[in-house]
Amino acid sequence: MPKPLRYNKNFEKLSYEEKQLLEETKKSIVDFVEYSSTISDVNYATRNAHAKTYAILKGVFIINKDIPQDLKSVFDSEQYEITARLSNAHLKINKSKKEIPAYGFSIKIKDDSGKTISNYPLVNFPLFPVNSVSVFLKLFTSLNRFFIKKWTHLFSVVKQIYKVIPFTLNPSFLKNVWKLLLNKNNFILSFDFHSVGAYRFDDKMIKIKVSPKNVDKNFGKKQSVKDAVEVFFRTRDFAADVYIQFCYNLKDQPINKLNVEWKNSPFIKIGEIKIEKNSLLNPKSCENELLSFNPFDSAEIFQPVGKIQKLRDEAYKVSLQTRKKINKLLKYK
Repeated sequence: MPKPLRYNKNFEKLSYEEKQLLEETKKSIVDFVEYSSTISDVNYATRNAHAKTYAILKGVFIINKDIPQDLKSVFDSEQYEITARLSNAHLKINKSKKEIPAYGFSIKIKDDSGKTISNYPLVNFPLFPVNSVSVFLKLFTSLNRFFIKKWTHLFSVVKQIYKVIPFTLNPSFLKNVWKLLLNKNNFILSFDFHSVGAYRFDDKMIKIKVSPKNVDKNFGKKQSVKDAVEVFFRTRDFAADVYIQFCYNLKDQPINKLNVEWKNSPFIKIGEIKIEKNSLLNPKSCENELLSFNPFDSAEIFQPVGKIQKLRDEAYKVSLQTRKKINKLLKYK
């Protein structure tokens, strides 16, 4: 087996134009969060993505005892406490029973003192539709403005979506779209969850997959997703295997080409997530409402890699700062 490629900070280096577009996007995020209570008809400021929380949970991440020593050396414990958040990817909180099947499973891994070691915002679709930083930033900015001012920005949104289409017309992306459509009515916890982008694993680079075990895809069919999730965790335990893939070469495992799957890199099981029944936390408490799963708050050896990933850092920070400012004044004073 070849040796994994070593991390290089040049993978996330942004151009001057990309940095300028990022500043514009950050302004649109602030505007969106400030208007988000009106957009979603709630009494608090929401996130600018994955706004709807299905559940906040506590659990453990147990390291696989059979992994090679060079992988085991990255961890200083056999077990870690985690906080997890299940969410919907929509920018707006949708109160109807029918929702788009775009789900998030964010995981915060903590040490014995409760300090965050790493954050992993995972989703149930393994690919990202855009490789171009500028196209993504323009689209995201347009969407934020559309939700605030609606029709005045409709043309801009349509224009940016049109630019995204060519990135999606490849076999890998189309295969996964078809797979999602076939399973769109399945229970949220029956999906695999993916990191989409790459992360550091010490001086190496990886992608992550979390695969739930023995979850009935038809669970809670007649309930809303939120109600089904709450019933599930009140009545049963949850377990999921955690896998990683290493980047060995950029042709087969590209860092900045997120619309294709990695190939010729086997999944290695490094551990298991366990959440016992009745591990639900109050999602509306101040502490949990303001939870951040910014992957750049992780220890250096677990941080994200890549240009699109780099954008998350600034976006998470400005979103959280704005939410904190508003929610502490309005909801939790």
